[in-house]
Amino acid sequence: MKKSLFILLIATVSFAQKTKRTLVWEENFTSKVLDSTVWNFELGNGCPNLCGWGNNEAQVYTNTNHHLTEGCLVIRAKKEGNSYTSTRITTKDKKEFQYGRIETRAKLPVGTGLWPAFWMLGANISEVGWPKCGEIDILEYVGKQPDIVFTSLHTQDSHGNTINTKKTTIPTIEEGFHTYAIDWDKDKIAFFVDDALVYTFQPEVKNENTWPYNQPFYFIINVAIGGNFGGPTIDDSILPQEFKIDYIKVYQ
Repeated sequence: MKKSLFILLIATVSFAQKTKRTLVWEENFTSKVLDSTVWNFELGNGCPNLCGWGNNEAQVYTNTNHHLTEGCLVIRAKKEGNSYTSTRITTKDKKEFQYGRIETRAKLPVGTGLWPAFWMLGANISEVGWPKCGEIDILEYVGKQPDIVFTSLHTQDSHGNTINTKKTTIPTIEEGFHTYAIDWDKDKIAFFVDDALVYTFQPEVKNENTWPYNQPFYFIINVAIGGNFGGPTIDDSILPQEFKIDYIKVYQ
């Protein structure tokens, strides 16, 4: 099949998936400040309950390492003195969704030590804890491994070594904006990058340990620095770096 026809086919499939559903919520970041009825800030270094945010990360989260401009949320990861700072926001208890197509358009920060992510956690995390609540990593990028996007899920049955994951090599992923999405229903979660299917999770046995995805989940956007996944080495010379989110859309 010729490349142009292949691209057209993918675009047609993506459009069909979206048009089967209704756009039920979108965040376009067109205001001057984040909407406090939608977004929460998570501040500090995670201590005392989750120091290093559970991954030995180096950053301290603030409510000032971000701004909204030209219809984008921009999170800036930087070094201030001997400290690294960034921003982490969530929609916990404010905007939570179960099933549908969930999509974001984003531009990645680049450089060794950076770990930007757009992900979701089960709304019952306060009751059952992690990983029993479930986690959906729609986008993870690790600067020490350029040209690669990670799409993963964590459950009680599969956390730790991240069994349910896919590393997709995309040589142009650091260039400009790209779309990252999931198509989630009661049977499976399919992951897409620029409308191309990259991974599908569909366990044969579904119970509370293998499939916590039968409940609402909320969004998290952040840039971590260093840590177990980001890596022990941080290239200070590339800082500051910006993670830009153009929009989030939910179709059901």
